[in-house]
Amino acid sequence: MSEERTKILRQIRESLEELGAEGVDFVAAGAKQPASESPPAQPAKQEPSSFVPRVAALADSGPHSELGEEAASRLAAVRQELGECTRCKLCDTRKTIVFGEGSPEAPVVFVGEGPGDEEDRSGRPFVGRSGELLTKMIESVGWKREEIYICNIVKCRPPKNRNPERDEIEACQAFLEKQILAIRPVALITLGKPAISTLLGREVPITRERGIWQEWNGIRLMPTFHPAYVLRSYTQKNRQAVWDDLQAVRALVDETRPS
Repeated sequence: MSEERTKILRQIRESLEELGAEGVDFVAAGAKQPASESPPAQPAKQEPSSFVPRVAALADSGPHSELGEEAASRLAAVRQELGECTRCKLCDTRKTIVFGEGSPEAPVVFVGEGPGDEEDRSGRPFVGRSGELLTKMIESVGWKREEIYICNIVKCRPPKNRNPERDEIEACQAFLEKQILAIRPVALITLGKPAISTLLGREVPITRERGIWQEWNGIRLMPTFHPAYVLRSYTQKNRQAVWDDLQAVRALVDETRPS
């Protein structure tokens, strides 16, 4: 096999690994459909749902310190500024804005990609199968879910759980950054390629850069795999990689905020 062919095959393999780590299951290759002259059908009226998220409601984390109360007020101001957002086209298909949840005193903020179907229905981040695994990941290093904070780079579900598009990310990015700065955690943990690429402002090859410390606005940042990717590629190697990343963050938190 020629050197050039070997190089091309290696690049293809790396690209497929990147897509898998981003959460892409397949890439559709159909041509664009011609625009219809008829007006789009109106969505049917939503009936009340008995839907219950897979992840239980957060326990009360108790009273906050003075700094925690200030952070909670800042978060509330960001949510108020976001309002019933219509800044991008995701507002046309969402059911619920998924702002984020957790402690305003969180030592760590987890940043994902965007809400899925269950999150869209509940208004809470990471409450489906990925949320169950994320909760186990959090607990594996000795935290409780209510002690940390979880949000996404976009606050509304992309149709069919596709990756957020550039204009959608840009419409939400200021609110994501204000959320993080309201809490000012010891560290950020980004889940998957879109989250780390958004915060660093460059395309990040997650399969090569996960586990490598970065920095965002003076806050240490650890990129790791998205729980959805781990569920699809549930190997010992991937599980160990994520656990190692979280252990490194836990060590930093313990060093910075000793109990």
